[in-house]
Order: sequence, then C-alpha cells, then structure tokens
Amino acid sequence: MANSIMLMGTSSHVGKSIITTALCRIFHQEGRKVVPFKAQNMALNSYVTKDGKEMGRAQVAQAEAAGLDPMVDMNPVLLKPTGNSCSQVIINGKAVGNMSAREYHKGYSLKAFGAVTDALERLQKNFDTLVIEGAGSPAEVNLKANDIVNMRVAKHLNAPVLLIADIDRGGALASLVGTLELLDEDERALVKGLIINKFRGDVTLLTPAVDFLEEKTGKPVLGIVPHIEDMGIDDEDSVSLDDKAVEQDQPQADLHIAVIQTPKISNFTDFDSLAAEPDVSLYYVKRAEELGNPDLILLPGSKNTTEDLLHLRECGLEAAIREQVVKGTPLWGICGGYQMLGRKIADPLHTESANDEVQGMGYLPMETTFAAEKLTSQVQADCVQLNFLGRDIAVKGLYGYEIHTGETRFDGQTSHPFTIIDRSNEAVHIAEGLTCQLDDQGQVVGTYIHGIFDQDDFRREVLNALRARKGLNDLTIQRSVRQEKERAYNRLASVVRTSLDMEKLAEIMGERP
Repeated sequence: MANSIMLMGTSSHVGKSIITTALCRIFHQEGRKVVPFKAQNMALNSYVTKDGKEMGRAQVAQAEAAGLDPMVDMNPVLLKPTGNSCSQVIINGKAVGNMSAREYHKGYSLKAFGAVTDALERLQKNFDTLVIEGAGSPAEVNLKANDIVNMRVAKHLNAPVLLIADIDRGGALASLVGTLELLDEDERALVKGLIINKFRGDVTLLTPAVDFLEEKTGKPVLGIVPHIEDMGIDDEDSVSLDDKAVEQDQPQADLHIAVIQTPKISNFTDFDSLAAEPDVSLYYVKRAEELGNPDLILLPGSKNTTEDLLHLRECGLEAAIREQVVKGTPLWGICGGYQMLGRKIADPLHTESANDEVQGMGYLPMETTFAAEKLTSQVQADCVQLNFLGRDIAVKGLYGYEIHTGETRFDGQTSHPFTIIDRSNEAVHIAEGLTCQLDDQGQVVGTYIHGIFDQDDFRREVLNALRARKGLNDLTIQRSVRQEKERAYNRLASVVRTSLDMEKLAEIMGERP
C-alpha cells in the first residue's frame, strides 16, 4: 500500500497546489515513485494527455515535478465553469455534459466519487507515495455532505492531513483554529500538522504565534514557508490574473504585448513563456482604455466563446482592438480566440450557451459550428508558410495540444500557416490555422494549437519579427522553457524542504518510528 500525505487549506488560494508540487519534487529527488492526485478540480485551465484526455493544469505541473507524464488518474474529475452557476463535467478525461451547481453537488458528485476511488486504486498499485491536494476548505458545512475532494478522500485512504493557511492575506491563526473547530472529531483527528504559507519578513517574529497554535490546537506547526517571488510555475486558474499587471509595467521593454482578458478566459498559460522574455512586457486587458498601443494583441481561449465575444462587443474592447488593427497592430487568436476572428460562430446544439449564432469579428474567411463532441488531442506540427510582418517563419517540430468543440470551415483561397503531422500518436497531414494580411496593413493569425509559444525557436522568431518592425535588431533565443521549469521546481523544493520539519513529516507519514 502506498504511503500518502494530503494537503488541505483554510480557504482557496492558500498555496495547496504549490506545496503539493514542492513535495512531489522533493520525493522525486529522494528516488521515490511519487504521484500527485486531486480528486476534483474546478478550473478553466486544462491540459490534454497523450491519450487524448482532459485534466487540470495544476496536476500537470505536479506531474512534471514528480518526473511523470501527466495522466488523467491524477485528476479524475474536472469541472469547467460555463457561466450562470453551470459547469461542464469531465469524468476520467471525457465530458459527460453540462450541469448546474445544484444538479452536480446534490445529485451527481457522489456518483463521480466512484471514478475517484478507481483512480486511487490504480495509483496505489503503481506508486509508493501519493501527494494529495484538497480544494477550497474542508470546513464548508453547506458542501460537506456531497464533497468528494477533501475529507471524503482522506477518510477513504486514512491519509494524514496537513492544513495550510496563507498569512499574507491576514487572519491565518484564526482561520487555522476556526477550520479545525468546524471539522468533525474524526476529521480533526486526521489533521496531523499545520503549515503557515507565504510569510514575508523575519520568521522568528512568528514564534509566539507558533506556540499559541500548537497549544490551542494540539497540532504541530511543521513550518513557515516564505513568500516566493517569480515562482515560474503555471498558475491554476484565472484568479491569479488579478495579481498580474494590466498596464505596461515595464516601460523600458522593447515589446509590449496585450492579452485580452475575457470573463471566461481559459488556458492563459499559453502566454506565460512570452511574459518571461526579457524584451517583453505582457499585460492583461479587461477594459478598452487599458489596451494602449501594443506591438501585438493576443486573443486567448474561452470556455464560453460566444458569450465572451458578445462581452467584447458590448464593453467596447472589440472596437478598440479594431482601431489598433487598422493602425497595423497584428492580432493573434488561439482556440476560442481564433474562432472569434472568423465571420460567424454557430451553436445549434447550445453546447456552450443559449446563443444560436453570433457574428464574428470578420477578420478571417471562416465559420465555426459547435458540435456535441470535443476534440482533445496532443499534436505535433510544422510551421511551413507563415509570413508574419514580412518575415517568413518556418519551424518544424512544434508540440502542443487541442481542446475545442466544433468544426471550422474556410471560404475561398486561404493560407494555413501550420501543418499537423501527428495527432494523438497517429501520423496525419492536416492544414491548421489561418493567417490573413488585411488591406489596411493589419495582420491576423489564428490557431487551435495551445502551447505553441512554448517552443523556444518559434517564439523568438515571432518576437524578432515584431522587433524588426520597430527597427530593432534580432535577438538569439533568450531562454528555454523546459530548463527554466526544471530550475523552478528545484528552487521550490529547496525552499519548502528548508522551511518544513522533514523529519516530522516522515513521522506523520509513518516512515519513522
């Protein structure tokens, strides 16, 4: 039977995912066969596994830290909010339908727990250590009866629990004490230690607080983890965007890139690699007046494409984007953003919303019709004929993934910049994406491939085209996404290993007498 440790929080966004990631890397460094697990995720940032199944991105980062390929058993239940208290429910990597919050929590969640226990059984057979992440707080009394991600999992495995509080937001001591008070006696017994996360300053100043907590709760404080700047690890969901600048916060940067932040933005991690480039200032835009005069505008994916498109239209962002495109600013769309760039989006089955049909922005000669089935696949592609701002870009061996609903049809003669040569380990030859040079000198590019900017040489080619347009010299490749991720996981592991009482953790996990 595999050993396990479970991380729960006093609320959302206290750092459960990050501490889980850290422990995965620490145990991997120790030579263990360690695997991350989260029974149920609610997030719009998702990923596609090698076998074409969809899972939450937090467990992807944790898998990477554990030295594993992501697999859906790490996150058997995924909820993707679509709006109006409704979510698409994904079980074992495949969508089973849209449900209201009431339908799911009152009628379906306990059925979904079967997928959770099946996944846990498989993981226990194949790994020696499970690092398990909870969600939100285990003390939400209104949700507890049907909760399948917190104490129900801990009880099923008899897993020891570490309770995490975020001291940076204030009230950490009260939240730890209060959470424990709200747990049932048998649940409270499973909590074996406390962690204070995101501390800034002199840790010795917290000694009275640690003494108080241990005396009040009878639980040891395993450590105080400092706030880590520029962590370099993928964010789980769009709440983290509130901490990112919406203005051009690096006025000295050579290039300024605007990402349009829609209400149902998804997979915004597509742009993290751009944001980390030393010559780039990347910022997120919610309102028309925030757009400024960027060198490139990016339109990201969306879980509710037609609703987000109507939002852009109503709030004036579509007009602001068009004003920039008319001036010659290039516009890129990925996935849902790509679909918005066409002439029309039809949703006859109402897979995403109640809108039967919405007119697109009209930049690209194409129309998209949503269907019941979602395409989820990892792909390999070649960039074969992308003339971007007068520069011919040709890069082979691009890797990414597709997550989209619907079929896109093209009108007339079109220029497809990419060719998919492998989809889900099957050799194919499929024209992908679209580019169009507009009469007013603006250029529009779209693709369904997520993660395309993570390719170091392709990303630098695009940025150098933007630099050349401004009369700036080309730069060589400045950074490796893969190598920087490894450094980030190792740095995180080092900080957490130093901050926690690892001997006490081993004792809690039953690995010390």
